[in-house]
Amino acid sequence: MQCAAVTDALPSPLVLSRRLGIHHPKPVARETVELVLTAEERTRLRGLRRSRCGQELLLQLPRGEALQPGEWLAGEDGVARVRVKGAVESLLRVRAAEGLSLLRAAYHLGNRHVALEVRPLELRLLADPVLEHLLRHQGLEVHPIHEPFQPEAGAYGAGSHHHPPPSDAA
Repeated sequence: MQCAAVTDALPSPLVLSRRLGIHHPKPVARETVELVLTAEERTRLRGLRRSRCGQELLLQLPRGEALQPGEWLAGEDGVARVRVKGAVESLLRVRAAEGLSLLRAAYHLGNRHVALEVRPLELRLLADPVLEHLLRHQGLEVHPIHEPFQPEAGAYGAGSHHHPPPSDAA
């Protein structure tokens, strides 16, 4: 994708008011742009943003759950023009030799209201040296990684989470 050609072809700012979901929607505009956002930024559904190529985008989306990597956004015409992508963030991957230790870690982190991504046999959280020390002190394996973060919506979050497979870079 050529950034200059795409941004010249689209109005500025491009107003986005519809969520089309993750599955490839139809119709898709010939010129599309990527909107790279952190997990925190994906929770804010209104306001001015910039695409990877510098295109101004005005989010005016209905309130609801956070945007998901791979989700398509459109204006009032319903034509998909923007694809959301998870920004790479500094994370801690937490693993344990046995499940009870990992459950205890999830309990203690939840007690501190720490955003967590729950995966089979591991937890992920934003890098934090104090929490890293706490987890290592509990005998857990803690490894820094750099990937998009997809925390759980929480007990009162809308809908269900669909995490990509570990190899997905969306």
